[in-house]
Amino acid sequence: MYDLPSDCPEEPGLPDEYHYLQPQLLSATLKLSDYTADQIFSVGDMNLYYDVHHPNRYKRPDWFAVTGVPRLYEEKELRLSYVIWQEGVVPAIVVELLSPGTEKEDLGQTSASDSGIPTKWQVYEQILRVPYYVLFNRYNNALQAFQLVGDRYQPLDVSQQSAYIPTWERQLVIWRGTYQGVERAWLRWANTDGSLILTPDERADILARRLRDLGVDPDNLQ
Repeated sequence: MYDLPSDCPEEPGLPDEYHYLQPQLLSATLKLSDYTADQIFSVGDMNLYYDVHHPNRYKRPDWFAVTGVPRLYEEKELRLSYVIWQEGVVPAIVVELLSPGTEKEDLGQTSASDSGIPTKWQVYEQILRVPYYVLFNRYNNALQAFQLVGDRYQPLDVSQQSAYIPTWERQLVIWRGTYQGVERAWLRWANTDGSLILTPDERADILARRLRDLGVDPDNLQ
């Protein structure tokens, strides 16, 4: 697999199938006891507009989640983007999936552009003040996580290949398994005891096995 160059500087030509599947798994396993599914908005690869004074400025997180907002915009429409000054609620967490072309900016190792456009790190930490910021490198399965303490991000303990999010009483864990037919290390949500929060497909598979154990063919249910 190769990261082919692009004629367009804004489109680096990086492979994107993983960046499609991994956010899906994060959303599918995010279940919170204090919020119903209709009170959680989570999405991957969506424009996040952050500055009402510069309304064209946005960042595009690989995945982020917001609690306390309707799943649908104004409870009726799918969102085309997430506009902070319209929604009134900042993301509770942002996850970036590190790529060679974006790693330095994701890690806060770059400066604002000459035109004054802030970096992702500056937007998440200083402008939006996103409580939790997580980075995952699929090439070496390295996990980094930060919590906003005061006005700066402080690293969280990830020594057990997991990051505990105390606000939600959930943890992000690195899981080696098969998702959508692809076996590899994935980032997904788990309970505080480490037990995985299952996807709808995983729950359906368990139910099907239990029915077969009872002599019932789940494929022939009326």
